[in-house]
Amino acid sequence: MALFDENVTITPPPRRRMSRGTLAGIWALVIALVVLLALTFIPTPYVIQQPGPVYNTLGTAAAADGTQVPLISVEGADTYPTDGALDLLTVQLAGSRERTPSWFELATAWFNPSNAVLPIDSVFPEGQTSEERNQESAAMMVDSQNEATAAALTELGYDVDPQIVVHSFTDDAAAKGILEEGDVILEANGAPVTDAESLRGVVNGGEGAPIQMLIERDGVEQTVSVTPKQVEVDGETLWLIGVTLTTDYDFPFDVTIQLNNVGGPSAGMMFALGIMDVLTPGELNGGESVAGTGTITADGTVGPIGGIRQKLWGALDAGADWFLAPASNCDEVVGHIPGDLRVFSVADLDDSLAVLEAISDGGDMDALPTCDAG
Repeated sequence: MALFDENVTITPPPRRRMSRGTLAGIWALVIALVVLLALTFIPTPYVIQQPGPVYNTLGTAAAADGTQVPLISVEGADTYPTDGALDLLTVQLAGSRERTPSWFELATAWFNPSNAVLPIDSVFPEGQTSEERNQESAAMMVDSQNEATAAALTELGYDVDPQIVVHSFTDDAAAKGILEEGDVILEANGAPVTDAESLRGVVNGGEGAPIQMLIERDGVEQTVSVTPKQVEVDGETLWLIGVTLTTDYDFPFDVTIQLNNVGGPSAGMMFALGIMDVLTPGELNGGESVAGTGTITADGTVGPIGGIRQKLWGALDAGADWFLAPASNCDEVVGHIPGDLRVFSVADLDDSLAVLEAISDGGDMDALPTCDAG
């Protein structure tokens, strides 16, 4: 029996043509992949804000040589053991003007509750480089540490003797060539200059008249005269002398805060609490894990910060049970508290100390101000 018949021709069935719908679907997929690939390389006008490292002000930090040293150290005064954590929170930025996130990265961040997508102009002003922003942020950190030390020591009853010092000048400053960097401004038109606001009030109140300033330069007092320049800011007429001021203090002993590669002023409140804990017997936090954020001034006022929601996530991930939030940031906190974190609203250093006292002594936590819809 023959298995094959050589005289028989086998004709294969005709190939089925793809339907128009299938063909359109394939082309749509190809186009989508091409667009996605292109979007990976097209610059975006956004950056991503996300939780950054968490630092325990009662713990250690890396010094410039990489060794671990106390984050807060004091020389010239008695110090006491601490326990638990008083964590300061940071945020990180993914992206810069030199390298913005891809659209794919932005899409991923939009669906992550611990991240925020921000317009790049709100973080990096037009014309400002990443290096310039880092320098500005580092200067704010130094000021924050000074203000925190002043707030802590003032709360403990020490005299810190604030001094208003000329830090830098604008390009067309009226005071350039008259004042010098490092000058201590003591008086303006006979009124004591205790902070930048007091000097600003005298300058604007004079409406362009020359300002007689008593300054101290290289340890010697002298009087100089500066004539302010008139400028328009948001439709408002202001008089400016074109100087940036910092506040220096004469502390009774040395307080050193060791924290590299972190900038900005938002750690001020936690620095102040850490300094107080180191300088007082017992444990302010009762040995518990407490996190918080907020700027601080020498009089103990706690101010708002950026990235509060990212810092809440950072605190939760670090194992904190309690969180101290600036009262002025509460509107951003409501409805965005992760996990079982308990958040308390604080307007000044005394509010923060009240929360820590309740935590330490097992007080009525429900009686303390919180960030809520009310």
